[in-house]
Amino acid sequence: MYVGLSLAVFFLLLILGVPIVFSVGVSVITIWLQNPQIVTNPTYTFQAMTTSLDSFVLVAVPLFIFSGQIMAKGGIADKLFGFFSYFTGKSRSGLPITVIITCLFYGAISGSGPATAAAVGAMAIPVLTNLGYDLTFSASLIAVAGGLGVIIPPSIPMIMYGTATGASVGSLFIAGILPGFLIAACMIIYSIYYCRKNPPDMKKLEEQQQNLHSIGFLSNLKQSFLALLSPVIILGGIYSGIFTPTEAACISVVYALLVSLLAYRTLKISDIPHLMKESLDSIAPVLIIIGVSSVFGRALSLLNVTSDISSFIINNFPGKVAILLFINFLLLIIGCVMDTTPAILIFAPIFWPICESLGMDIVHFGIIMVVNLAVGFVTPPVGINLFVTSSITDVPVMKLAKKATPFIISFIIALLMITFIPAISLSL
Repeated sequence: MYVGLSLAVFFLLLILGVPIVFSVGVSVITIWLQNPQIVTNPTYTFQAMTTSLDSFVLVAVPLFIFSGQIMAKGGIADKLFGFFSYFTGKSRSGLPITVIITCLFYGAISGSGPATAAAVGAMAIPVLTNLGYDLTFSASLIAVAGGLGVIIPPSIPMIMYGTATGASVGSLFIAGILPGFLIAACMIIYSIYYCRKNPPDMKKLEEQQQNLHSIGFLSNLKQSFLALLSPVIILGGIYSGIFTPTEAACISVVYALLVSLLAYRTLKISDIPHLMKESLDSIAPVLIIIGVSSVFGRALSLLNVTSDISSFIINNFPGKVAILLFINFLLLIIGCVMDTTPAILIFAPIFWPICESLGMDIVHFGIIMVVNLAVGFVTPPVGINLFVTSSITDVPVMKLAKKATPFIISFIIALLMITFIPAISLSL
């Protein structure tokens, strides 16, 4: 009963547009107001928020955010896009495919979906529209492809999942590689189909390719080599055991600064304070959300809500397939109305015990959860990637969402394959 009213308050506040931090915080205190003997009073809430942030693993989150800001300002996405464009030739779908591959590689550097959409979108959308690709298609493509930024490691949501469930962050990073490539492949298939029906300006496309090839492969490789090396250093160090994910985040900041300041010279030392301020503007809300969501999760555990929900789902859905489909459906809905970080911290401890009882691997479920919530980046009303690309193009969010629907369907097809074929996540 306590939890029912608390959840009702939580969703009501969300519907009314109250910020997620206050919605979660008020719902936690609501439990205490109903029964003062339950330890979720304001004093406990603030103490638990503080202790939940005292984690070495969580240090990686602000560092990856700062690294992403540096790389966006340093033009590393431009270098990646230029390199992959060299190989697309005169194919009608060549540049959309290049965008998807660029998002894959940029995601392997930034660890953030919105950061990937912002960096690649600001650079690629003018190029695509200049070559005759539809503006709405270009923006929706980048909004959905930006979601690859949280699936391809390193990934901030995977760090959140590891914090919430105790799963190995390094194992989650490894497990995200093949699912990321599978989703990209599904998106590429639709891009090829779309571009056959809606070709760009082929004359401009040929000119663009001639300009690229006039530079030469070696020159192109030389210009983009350090950008291409970024994910190799970050992921190679993690997988080889040289450093932890948190240390990798620190190294990514140092590497991004060195490349942007000394090699590409796209960044000035005077730009760093401004980038730090922008990063803090992003980091502070994330950390507050982590703290208050952790308290909410503790309250649910204290009241045995996780076991009650587990029993309800297991007793009312026949078989493993039905349960997994239902959990996927719930996660897709949750992703529509809630940001990734609080969604993982609140619901991972609820859904994981259910999947554990079905014999599922904790890393496999982590990938399923992150992929589900990545769809939420492009589904209203939250849909943060839609707002990012809308701000770049001035195309209304709902118009972008409609155009993004086929890409979302391809995303969900890949999600179902990932759910029911564990080897996609676990084979590496």
